[in-house]
Amino acid sequence: MTTTRFCLVRHGETDWNADRRLQGHTDIPLNALGLAQAAQMARALKANHFEFDVLYTSDLQRAKQTAKAIESLYTVSAITNSALRERHLGTLQGLTISEAPDSEPELWQAHINRDIHEELRGGESILQFANRIKAALEEIQEKHTGKTILLVSHGGALDMMYRMASNQALDAEKAVTVPNASLNWISWNGSNWKVESWADTSHLDGLALDNLDL
Repeated sequence: MTTTRFCLVRHGETDWNADRRLQGHTDIPLNALGLAQAAQMARALKANHFEFDVLYTSDLQRAKQTAKAIESLYTVSAITNSALRERHLGTLQGLTISEAPDSEPELWQAHINRDIHEELRGGESILQFANRIKAALEEIQEKHTGKTILLVSHGGALDMMYRMASNQALDAEKAVTVPNASLNWISWNGSNWKVESWADTSHLDGLALDNLDL
């Protein structure tokens, strides 16, 4: 069987990550620590002689800046794909996790209860988000069958990829962390997805924040 491997990278830290503020589609850049994390991640891949066939990134700048650290070391150009964006969190975008319960109590309750049909008033439901990520991942896999793909995206998006590869229900409580600038591995063997390893941050100096997707 031909195996297609994905190394999934979450973007480095942003100020909104540090503030525990819900980003979604809001285009926030990396902060100084996030830039350092991206550089540490890229250097670790290079030091371990990691080779890949193609690099993909979300079109949001926090992902593109993270991918840029890889581009500069490997002398490659990333393929930008807007389908790899984070979930659109509607009215909750821009609120911290302490502000949201007071500002939007009903939406927040639906969010923490993982109501897969709730669109968060102008956003994207978990089901819509999952379908978008699944379609994007399958399209990339089909285009690069048997290759090794390095992919830079977001915490919620990577959580969806983990659920897809592990057959975890969309409404189930979050099972894994997705730290900033972490390395996460999944593969497709032609018939099944598999999680190979997850949440590797051994290349980072200090702790990295988990994503806020509940």
